[in-house]
Amino acid sequence: MVTTLATGQDLSETVISGLRAQLRGDALVPGDERYNDARTLWNVMIERRPAVIAQCTGAADVFDALAFARSNDLSVAVRAGGHNVAGTALCDGGLVVDLTRMKGIRVDPASRRARVEGGVIWGELDRETQVFGLATTGGVIPGTGVAGLTLGGGLGWLMRKHGLSCDNLLSADVVTADGRLVTATAGENADLFWGLRGGGGNFGVVTSMEFQLHEVGPNVVAGPLFYPLEQGGEVFRFARDHGADQPDELICHLAVVTSPDGVHMSAMLPAYVGSLSEGERAVEPWKRFGTPAADLVGPLPYQALQGMFDPAYPSGLRNYWKSAFIEALPDGMIDLLMERYASTPSPFAAFFLEQCGGAVNRVGTTETAFPHRNAAYNFLITTAWHDSADDERNIRWVRAIWAELEPYLEDGVYVNYLSDGNLEGSNRVRAAYGPNYDRLVALKQQYDPENRFRYNQNIAPA
Repeated sequence: MVTTLATGQDLSETVISGLRAQLRGDALVPGDERYNDARTLWNVMIERRPAVIAQCTGAADVFDALAFARSNDLSVAVRAGGHNVAGTALCDGGLVVDLTRMKGIRVDPASRRARVEGGVIWGELDRETQVFGLATTGGVIPGTGVAGLTLGGGLGWLMRKHGLSCDNLLSADVVTADGRLVTATAGENADLFWGLRGGGGNFGVVTSMEFQLHEVGPNVVAGPLFYPLEQGGEVFRFARDHGADQPDELICHLAVVTSPDGVHMSAMLPAYVGSLSEGERAVEPWKRFGTPAADLVGPLPYQALQGMFDPAYPSGLRNYWKSAFIEALPDGMIDLLMERYASTPSPFAAFFLEQCGGAVNRVGTTETAFPHRNAAYNFLITTAWHDSADDERNIRWVRAIWAELEPYLEDGVYVNYLSDGNLEGSNRVRAAYGPNYDRLVALKQQYDPENRFRYNQNIAPA
């Protein structure tokens, strides 16, 4: 059997057998029984065919896989959770370093730290830390990869109180493009540590990470307040105007969604990270506002909060997103959101405003590679659908609304929410890194001058 690369060269069965003999994991090529499953992503709109998928079980496998890529001049993609909307976990005709078997988690409750291997997803980490009543800021979909989310910054329910995921990163072990294992901390390889906190997967394969944990749960006060869409303008204005008076422990996202029975709704989604009694008092003004169609706010397990959005983002759908940070939420933008949602072609479409502020804003723009520290909200349009025949209609709907909203949006964009670069363009990628872009280019030149890791929201070396 011969595997043909994107470059046109062939990899013989003998060459692949050599890689398989080295790995403790496995190497999959087209035609193998498990190959198609291994290249299936959460966003099924992404269709790519790697030449080799190296399913690694530890750092040694990562070393061997990258050595194989260098000797055969293969580009490299890295798969951890595979949940990224842009599908950056796969490449055409190259090698995928698949970390999904690397599931080690060690929680030290005394020091409130957790060591996490590169294939862990947030639902798995939350399960281990919550045994001790601990957590760190993490993704709001349990299937999201810990490493990928953190490297892009890491928005989550705890961020106003405890900062972003990357703000809680204490150290990372990285296998570089040239085959070195580098540990990055604030005191060791500090330049790389800076770049890992918001620079995405541009600098190497992160095989493990250590996080600071905080006392959270096991129960928190949280849940959605749903309102008829026609009340959405009042609801959003109330949340915006009361945001300045919120304690850091309280976060309140906003949304426009379609209910399971097809009704368009607006929503506030408050969550309080602290004692239940204080939380009940903190959310009371939100619960009293207006006449909600459904009030689901109350004590619930932190893990349930983390999985609240899971049913709205199932696997197996085609997805397209656009997002931007905003420093204010003007009336004109609110009115547009309520007016334009009615035209959605998909029941999976949503407008989200993820509230920032608090600890997120108290870190300087250049202190980490994640630069978007002045935002009031991250605004996000998501939509999903089943049939490829509906691609154009759904993408056109998002772009048409986006064009109307652009006067209200900042240039900055969350790197983890960028869709496929072919759809978004290089300017949006640069906007994701903002004023830190030039420093990241220099770091890329140092750690990956050949741009071996380019299947990401790519920073090209100088």
